[in-house]
Amino acid sequence: MGIDRPGLAEFLRRRREALQPEDVGLPRGSRRRTGGLRREEVAALCHMSADYYARLERERGPHPSEQMIASIAQGLRLSLDERDHLFRLAGHRPPVRGTYGEHIGPGMLRIFDRLQDTPAEIVTELGETLRQTPAGVALTGDLTSFTGPARSIGYRWFTDPGTRALYAPEDHAFLSRMFASGLRGLVTLRGPGSRAAELLDLLLARSEEFRTVWERHEVGVRPHEVKRFVHPSVGALELTCQTLLDPAQSHMLLVYTAVPGSENAQKLQLLSVLGAAASVG
Repeated sequence: MGIDRPGLAEFLRRRREALQPEDVGLPRGSRRRTGGLRREEVAALCHMSADYYARLERERGPHPSEQMIASIAQGLRLSLDERDHLFRLAGHRPPVRGTYGEHIGPGMLRIFDRLQDTPAEIVTELGETLRQTPAGVALTGDLTSFTGPARSIGYRWFTDPGTRALYAPEDHAFLSRMFASGLRGLVTLRGPGSRAAELLDLLLARSEEFRTVWERHEVGVRPHEVKRFVHPSVGALELTCQTLLDPAQSHMLLVYTAVPGSENAQKLQLLSVLGAAASVG
């Protein structure tokens, strides 16, 4: 399967021109003369150089890798069908669709892009954080930097003691039960050989506490709507967590809010300021 350079260039141009700054959380500004995004804006969204992206639109440059095409598909907010088309134009076989895909749907991203001053994150069903708002990073730290099984918060909970420092100590026992229960449900749903089953084997081998909790055979232990944090900068913090599910990809958008006018709301506002300052810096 070879690359279709004219088709790839035209598709990229059309998709770029169809996107508006507001679609990706960017200000329009008063000096924008034409509709659509600029090449340098798309390049930044795709985490690549503007020169590299421009060469693709001009039918030049090296053959883009699968990783690069996946990044472009996400940056351009493509649907799964559009993503698969882009892969074929670039001469690659599209990724297998399934519950462990990491391509975030454009609808969920549009919502996420409008939450930059609110703690929010997009996670997989295994608790792997794919995206965080600046306020989300200020709340929990950068959770997208983990690799391997440590990408899953359930795995980190039982193998990295530092993970628990952010959560109220009186909730630790419940959270252990919740993570084990959630994994049990996923292993049953996805079956042997799944990534959930692989995570189970790792935890059984590496955590005595997990083995103890796992032996209870608990199912259906749901997260509490109100989550209690112990933040190093603002102290105790109680936030309501709302969840939006994308069933096609099994991705969840988690949004953390506080009761208006409360002390928690004041602390959350401070965190938003800290997050904005960190993103600028």
